[in-house]
Amino acid sequence: MTDVIAAPENPRCGFVALVGAPNAGKSTLLNSLVGTKVSIVTHKAQTTRTQIRGVVTEGDAQIIFVDTPGIFAPKRRLDRAMVQSAWAGAGDADLVAFIVDVQKGMAPDVEALIEGLVAVPHRKVLVLNKIDTVRPEMLLELSQKLNERIKFEETFMISALKGDGVTDFLNWCGKNIPLGPWHFPEDHLTDLTQALTAAEVTREKLFLRIHDEIPYNVTVETEAFKVQKDGSFKIDQIVYVTRDTHKKIVLGKGGQTIKAIGAEARAELMEIFETKVHLFLFVKVRENWANDPGRYREMGLEMPKE
Repeated sequence: MTDVIAAPENPRCGFVALVGAPNAGKSTLLNSLVGTKVSIVTHKAQTTRTQIRGVVTEGDAQIIFVDTPGIFAPKRRLDRAMVQSAWAGAGDADLVAFIVDVQKGMAPDVEALIEGLVAVPHRKVLVLNKIDTVRPEMLLELSQKLNERIKFEETFMISALKGDGVTDFLNWCGKNIPLGPWHFPEDHLTDLTQALTAAEVTREKLFLRIHDEIPYNVTVETEAFKVQKDGSFKIDQIVYVTRDTHKKIVLGKGGQTIKAIGAEARAELMEIFETKVHLFLFVKVRENWANDPGRYREMGLEMPKE
């Protein structure tokens, strides 16, 4: 990767916040825009816990898309930290893209988001996602209702999963971000460190395999990330849970579940890093990790006060 940022004479550079309710498809859209996986995707809502940035450099423009946690009614301290992170991402952006799952339409969480977005002073666009799942007349009706509530500059109808309409949205963003120097080298795809990327991939595999057997208060931390002499990566990670019963679920009978999670994570990490990966997972009980400031810093979150 280059260290010197070479850019055109009149570059554009700006931040576009992807804001929406849980499971609206923000992470899928980010991955589609960047062209590779930078944000984890699961069937579980609230998977994204902090702001994850994907960098797209096209022509004169460098667009930094910010995948924010889904905004919902917080119940726990971790929930509040995630929602704060999402609104901070919207407040710091040059453009705000409101991602709406057309299958859910004007759901209560969408209604609540509208009230918050009205107060955000930045330029806004509407992105109706999963358009392949509903009838065209429903799309037009939903678009009209939302545009009556918020002053959107443009409305895009896309399928983030299939890629339909994504290029139009990307091109519009590239033309509407401000003039300014690039923040990253042209080949940069994300601001995530390799250690955090590895932790996120393992967390995704954990969520996908365990499904509803374990609650959200589980996290993965990369304890050591070393480049070996042969160019391979040795990664030690800790899976933190809050109860012994949860530890037994993560381990599985004879350690089979954690072995399967490790194998799936290792395979994907080798694709991402394009080298051999030695991944070692350890499961530990830390009852109060959700109230530990260090864990919040590890996730890139600010720990809310009680």
